[in-house]
Amino acid sequence: MTLIANAPCSWGIFYPENNRFTPDQYLDQLVAAGYHATELGPFGFLPTDAGELVETLERRKLSLVGSVHVHTFSVPDSANDLFRTLDELAALLRGAGASHLVLMDEGNVYPDDAIGDLDAQGWRAMLGTIEEARKRIEGEHGLTVSFHPHVATAIEHEHQIDRLLDGTDISLCFDTGHHAFWDQDPLAYMEKVWERIAYMHLKNVDAAVRQQVLDGTLGVRKSFARGVMCPLPDGVIDIGAVMDMLETRGFSGPVVVEQDPSDDPALEPHRLARRNIEFLADLIEKAAQ
Repeated sequence: MTLIANAPCSWGIFYPENNRFTPDQYLDQLVAAGYHATELGPFGFLPTDAGELVETLERRKLSLVGSVHVHTFSVPDSANDLFRTLDELAALLRGAGASHLVLMDEGNVYPDDAIGDLDAQGWRAMLGTIEEARKRIEGEHGLTVSFHPHVATAIEHEHQIDRLLDGTDISLCFDTGHHAFWDQDPLAYMEKVWERIAYMHLKNVDAAVRQQVLDGTLGVRKSFARGVMCPLPDGVIDIGAVMDMLETRGFSGPVVVEQDPSDDPALEPHRLARRNIEFLADLIEKAAQ
């Protein structure tokens, strides 16, 4: 299995600027927590010059596995802006030795009472843009492009993921936590779509907080602040079984830990990152015995 990476979003870094942590602080804490690879994070947070990025990472003996790019796929007229950004991003990734680019729908543009709602025309436009982006980036830049189903977007439920896979040739960035959020079975769906999975995000789900969402007593977006995405050892997903599937089937794509931050100030990102990697290391060691 490839190196297990982490990502800036585990430190609450979702935008290029005005973050709690600087790039140097993030990278230094990442290394101290025990990781040897990272995602790029929001385009512009880490250096956008390939040489500078490589030097920044190599100084810490870190490798770059890829990048997740969030785009408003619900706005069809934004496609040309997307393609221009992806050309720049893909060139940076190639220059820094990464081979994966992940696309994701922007969820914050949807109203709370209509999260991810698209009509038939919206779906056609979104799938067309996704497929065009895949062809462009894979054909011109040689990267593997995958799509990340995500809570509170147009593609989060299994029937929506099925529609994505049926309507495009794109691979999946499969996120265990976002899949289990709606009480869907990550392992069963991984089995179903195994040949389309190119990239993995490891995340777990707190049963009690999720149940509040399922019962309708807690909003989807508010659940993240309450810690619905919990540390890997603590949730409802059998992460050991996920790791076993990846190992026994020889998964060779990136495996990235993502610890979505809650509002609890006691849960420092670097401590959670260390706990997660130590948990995974223990699973891997036991499986090898």
